[in-house]
Amino acid sequence: MKEQKFWNPYWAGVGLGLTLLFTFVLMGRGLGASGALMRFDVWFLKLIAPGHVQANPYFAKYAEHTLSNWLVFELIGVMIGGFLSGALAGRLKVKTGKGPRISDKGRWILAFVGGAFIGFAARLARGCTSGQALTGGATLALGSWAFMFAVFAGAYATAYFVRKQWI
Repeated sequence: MKEQKFWNPYWAGVGLGLTLLFTFVLMGRGLGASGALMRFDVWFLKLIAPGHVQANPYFAKYAEHTLSNWLVFELIGVMIGGFLSGALAGRLKVKTGKGPRISDKGRWILAFVGGAFIGFAARLARGCTSGQALTGGATLALGSWAFMFAVFAGAYATAYFVRKQWI
């Protein structure tokens, strides 16, 4: 199958906005991903250390009906949808996206470290970029707007130090 072009970013933005609107209308809440990942973590931790989950107030509040939350099904749908979209566009392949000055291993290390920072920060901020920026921004929540300005400022400040890996 021949690889297809990417969507027009303006149409993709309109589609994302409509998805967010329909999510509010149909589910009564917006989009987000870190809450689902946290629920998977609590579910897994409950399998190996149930006493720890019950003794920790933060984990215990998520321990009941751990995987029967809207966000869990949303995340599963995103993964299935991403897979189907990649397959239909002819982009389903295993590769490491990187610049010429970094090895595959180095790129994976940077991705893992960056992902760990983002995951930790998402829990501190009480939401990931999709929850904070899309949902919070759409509801004009001041904290979400402050979060997004901080994300962009942090990205610009960090870009200088990692840009050599991409050029």
